Amino acid sequence: MANEVALIVGVGKGLSASIARLCAREGMRVAIAARDLAKLQPLIDETKASAFACDASEPNDVANLFGRVNSELGTPNLVVFNAGMRARGPIAELDVEKVKRAWLVGGYGGF
Repeated sequence: MANEVALIVGVGKGLSASIARLCAREGMRVAIAARDLAKLQPLIDETKASAFACDASEPNDVANLFGRVNSELGTPNLVVFNAGMRARGPIAELDVEKVKRAWLVGGYGGF
């Protein structure tokens, strides 16, 4: 897998971090994208990943992400979309805007 590029969008400390570690271990160049990169510094250091700030629910952010990854690392051979945001609580008490934001990130963001 040498010289192959993996782009993981919506990286956190769980599944997507494990995928980043696996890709790095297999010799891929890893690009990780998240809204908040500060919390990912240990993963960046561990995997030598290139990190990009991106809100997956914003089309301009996504277009810029792919443009930067293409120019800095090459065209991704693997793209993993794992972005998510949750609106938690009893359905009758959920904040409408938080539910909308969760849908935009999880559904529209993947599109």
